[in-house]
Amino acid sequence: MEYLKILFNILVFPGCLFVGAMGLLLSGIDRKVLARMQKRVGPPIIQPLYDFLKLLGKETIVPKAANRKVFLGAPVVGFAALVVTAALIPVLGYRAFEGSADLIVLLYLLTIPAVALIIGGSSSGNPYAGIGISREMVTMMSYELPLICIFLAVAKKVGGSTLCFSLSQIAAYQQANGSLIGCVSLIPAAAAMLLVIPAEVGTQPFDVAEAETEILEGPLIEYSGAPLAVFKLNTSMKMYIMTALFSALFLGGLATGVTALDVLIQVLLCIALTLICMTTIHAVTARLKIEHLFKFYWTVVAGLAALSLVLVWLGF
Repeated sequence: MEYLKILFNILVFPGCLFVGAMGLLLSGIDRKVLARMQKRVGPPIIQPLYDFLKLLGKETIVPKAANRKVFLGAPVVGFAALVVTAALIPVLGYRAFEGSADLIVLLYLLTIPAVALIIGGSSSGNPYAGIGISREMVTMMSYELPLICIFLAVAKKVGGSTLCFSLSQIAAYQQANGSLIGCVSLIPAAAAMLLVIPAEVGTQPFDVAEAETEILEGPLIEYSGAPLAVFKLNTSMKMYIMTALFSALFLGGLATGVTALDVLIQVLLCIALTLICMTTIHAVTARLKIEHLFKFYWTVVAGLAALSLVLVWLGF
């Protein structure tokens, strides 16, 4: 029975099927609301699902110069990492796996999809992919420092004299003391996290690595068929994973168990966070240049996260 439970957690809830469905839903809502903001009708909300299924039915073409195994294996590795990541994040008070160093593990797991994109693109042999790879690496270096500072600030606030990296203990702390979003010292960290989410997901204006009109989707330029479908699905899954992680870190006191009300709360939170930190920013901001992106994250966003870390360390 224990093995069946683990298999269910990985394949159905809160793993593969659940996070994939939620990611496609958020992606569809993002596109629909963005279109409305731009006074367009926009595609139906389930359009990302149609696109995913259509790509699955397309022929997969592997470039002659590509390393076939690496080229085809990269999206699968990124997908597997995201499924494991989703299983570590509490959903409605339920967790697939327990641990004491969840945030540290998540920090590593969240880099794997980006690394898989870099490796897959580099194996294609296309020069446009090379430009996208360099941009993806700079983007990773840009948001990693703020993300580390955010994790440290939350871990210090919950752990007190020590650092608490367990998401279960962070959730328990919030259920006992209220959501961390209400702590004055962590408000800058929450704001920084909202700015990290779109960069981690790779949505406009932080999609410099895959700019369609500049470098023809960069690392994805040679991808087609099922591998491209998996990469697109990975992006949608990250939309849910990052909003769910924000909810677990700063809004964990809102859900106390797996009930219909908690399901609704979790879905509405993820939709609201998507509209705040991805759709709205996309609608009002032009695509950033890579040098501006790096400067913005290492000054403004890292500054907000570091401010929270200092305030928490001083006992506020």
